[in-house]
Amino acid sequence: MTIDLQIFQTVVKMPESLKQEILHYAKYLLEKHAKTESSPEQIEQPHGYGSWAGQIVMSDDFDEPLEDLKEYM
Repeated sequence: MTIDLQIFQTVVKMPESLKQEILHYAKYLLEKHAKTESSPEQIEQPHGYGSWAGQIVMSDDFDEPLEDLKEYM
């Protein structure tokens, strides 16, 4: 039995409200698939711990008091 036939036989048994949900989900999957097929380079790779290492630089005087706030100290 093919997957198409199995899907059809299962959907035929469902109430209309579930059929509507399946239709919406199937359309969503098609749109998602079309986006990933047309531009596979846009698939975001997961970022692991340390993946930003060396890319963020803070100035040496980061912890020094700000000139604008001296009157409050």
